[in-house]
Amino acid sequence: MQNFKELLRNVKAFAFDVDGVFTDGTVILHPSGDLVRTTNTRDGYAVHVAIERGFPIAIISGGKSESVRDRFKGLGVTDIYLGASDKIEALEDFRYKYGVELSEILYMGDDLPDFEVMKKVGIPTCPSDAAPEIRGISVYVSNHSGGKGCVRDVIEQVLRLNDKWGPSSINKQ
Repeated sequence: MQNFKELLRNVKAFAFDVDGVFTDGTVILHPSGDLVRTTNTRDGYAVHVAIERGFPIAIISGGKSESVRDRFKGLGVTDIYLGASDKIEALEDFRYKYGVELSEILYMGDDLPDFEVMKKVGIPTCPSDAAPEIRGISVYVSNHSGGKGCVRDVIEQVLRLNDKWGPSSINKQ
């Protein structure tokens, strides 16, 4: 098996779960009935930069919160699959849309609903606090936990390897 850094050179697209990846998994029930989540702004920045640098990003979540859709639309994500009971189906739709092979997709998930889809992609990754089964099938476990920079970690590594991260990359698009 290739090492993780070699695999990162193959990444053409990213796909992420939301709760437990972009968030720490804590959900607050607002008096209005809405579920309130907190996200890391540096993860959001990395998503925005990756899209600007030409990397398609999919959000694939079993949750159905429109506030999640709004957050990612605001970052420039156009491929948002909410209420995804079959994450493989969502992933297949995403990859065909961009002509990307499964081996070229980095997916980050944290819990059992991500297990089957993570077995399909070339670069399965997870936050440090992911379920043991997910850590067991990941080729990379971030040093950061969900909601604490794990998304930025993997995106930044890919973009750095492709000379598309940081101030020097701004004019190289």
